Amino acid sequence: MTKQLVTHLWYDNEAEDAAKFYTSIFKDGKIGATTRYPKGHEEVTGKKAGTVMTVDFEIMGQQFVALNGGPDFKFNESVSFMIPCSDQTEIDYYWDKLLADGGEESVCGWLKDKFGVSWQVVPERLHEMLKDSNPKKVEAVTATFMQMKKLELAPLEEAYKAA
Repeated sequence: MTKQLVTHLWYDNEAEDAAKFYTSIFKDGKIGATTRYPKGHEEVTGKKAGTVMTVDFEIMGQQFVALNGGPDFKFNESVSFMIPCSDQTEIDYYWDKLLADGGEESVCGWLKDKFGVSWQVVPERLHEMLKDSNPKKVEAVTATFMQMKKLELAPLEEAYKAA
């Protein structure tokens, strides 16, 4: 068995809702084990016995643990999850689903979902364009995506070809 990093996400009380939300968006998503706070820990944790403590889930082959840890820590943009997309349809799908019910658009393909988790919805083709040996092509593509919120593949391709 190969060891794999597991991403741990801290929520106040939304771990189960978040796991259900993410696994509903990603076609291969699945929820695993759920643990509950045991008796005798209410004073230390502030959580009632029997309430959800953690939920294991998997999306795109990545293992996650969602923890109901309380209000002490919040998500911020210093950590994000990048979703490589094969085409505009896939970009639109993830963008719309992750923004549902209160998410916020940012710039350059970044957004925050309703739980405050940051995501980058990025066409795989963008990485190829940005690795081009022609600096004019790289500059043109970069100037184009820097003006976007949701990334649009057609204008990126146009900028790349025109340079």
